[in-house]
Amino acid sequence: MTDSDLAGSAGSVLHERMDRMPLYRWWRRRIVGIVDHEKVVETIVEESGWSPRYLFMTIMSAGIAVLGLLLSSPAVVIGAMLISPLMNPILGLGFSLALFDFSEMRRALIALGVGSACAVAFTALIVALSPLQAPTTEIISRTRPNLFDLGVALFAALAGTFAIIRGRGGTIVGVAIATALMPPLAVVGYGLATWNLPVLGGALALFVTNFVTIALSATVMARVYGFGHSLSSQQSWAQTIVLILVFVVMAIPLAFSLKQIAGEALAVTQVRSFLAERFGNSARVTQLDVDFDAKPIAIRSVIITPRARMQKTATLQSDLARRLGEPLRLQLDQVLLEPGAGALEAQREELRQASAPGAAETARIGALTQMVSLIAGVPVDAITLDRDHHRASALAEPIPGASLASYRMLEQRARSQSGDWDIAIVPPQAQLPLVRFADGSDMLGSAARDAVLTSAWAARRWNIRALAVPGLSSEASDGPDLAQRRGLAIAEILRAEGIAPISTPAAGQSFRLAAALDESLP
Repeated sequence: MTDSDLAGSAGSVLHERMDRMPLYRWWRRRIVGIVDHEKVVETIVEESGWSPRYLFMTIMSAGIAVLGLLLSSPAVVIGAMLISPLMNPILGLGFSLALFDFSEMRRALIALGVGSACAVAFTALIVALSPLQAPTTEIISRTRPNLFDLGVALFAALAGTFAIIRGRGGTIVGVAIATALMPPLAVVGYGLATWNLPVLGGALALFVTNFVTIALSATVMARVYGFGHSLSSQQSWAQTIVLILVFVVMAIPLAFSLKQIAGEALAVTQVRSFLAERFGNSARVTQLDVDFDAKPIAIRSVIITPRARMQKTATLQSDLARRLGEPLRLQLDQVLLEPGAGALEAQREELRQASAPGAAETARIGALTQMVSLIAGVPVDAITLDRDHHRASALAEPIPGASLASYRMLEQRARSQSGDWDIAIVPPQAQLPLVRFADGSDMLGSAARDAVLTSAWAARRWNIRALAVPGLSSEASDGPDLAQRRGLAIAEILRAEGIAPISTPAAGQSFRLAAALDESLP
């Protein structure tokens, strides 16, 4: 008797014993028995592979998604979900793990890999060509995995797998799964185009977490409905071991993400419990924001408390750091109630605060700070906020290939979304842009004018009070020559921008402005 015969005999005995169990019989009759397994597998295999239509629809969905993210338009992002075909290879991968089908797993991974790579490349191209490159709230919200994102991926996978197995798959479940995958994939392309590594890394982590969650959930759901080894082609032990290893390897990043998410959720709970404990039952913790990316951890909270329960922030910070076991920075806003106020008065004050303009302003400042942080590529605590004068400034990290004009454009984009706040992005030290005149002309074209404006902008950001202008000098007796007229045209723009022009020897039709020494100032 061969090994396969022994295995078959053992399997038969095991099934006979399990058939005597009422729960097993019910599961086989009511759950597994009503599913046409061969038809479902045939459908999965047919739709989970690569095809020109799949590639085209994935690219178009990614393009729509990234435009919706740049415009901060949820409606446009939802439109991208309607045509996204990412559900098919993901479920194909999940079923291949349930069936121990190595060839189907390879087909699904190739389809997913090719589609994802093309989607990232296409979205990066759109962002690189777009004048809108500042991170929006839609982009920022997809740069860090959290428990809610994991829940969306899990429920989407369960719904999608159930619909496919019961023959009710279609656009709706495809939208559910695309919700967890396509926007993060588009943000990966955005981070690649702008070379914003925090955005790229966060979105990629979210995509991988959701993708693995969906695939493994589909595997579990398929096994529940009786999809197993008996439905697949004969597999060698080597292939079976490889597939088990693939399952384990896929579970590793998910385990790390779950550990991080659980740790952060526990830390937030500990912070809230600590504040509630220190301020008592008569106080209310109305806002709590914890930035785990900051070093040290940045915690900001708003507490409504009776005046008698007022606490010193420094003492709370040191005690909370000891409880969490790591350094932190606590910013606490205490809204004080009159003596004798209790929990009811605190609740009323919370409602008043929530409806007051101050609550909306606080939330807006938080979103604004996060946006400036991503634009400048620096931690949130490296941003200088002047709440009285509504001004936020940050020293930007160098971006490979970025010019001064790029930093100026990013600042302009941030200002367009900041309302009455003044945003100042200080670019890294670099050469001022080249100013080009047409041959024999003293008129500044649009490109030359923009170069002068960029030079003036950079000078203000670097606290340079004057720029040297080639050719600028007093007029000759018979009138200014060409070089002098060019210098005068540039000087007029600089004065309007608050920068003093300083004369320097004449140059040709292309030259750069330069910082002038303080002793050269008039």
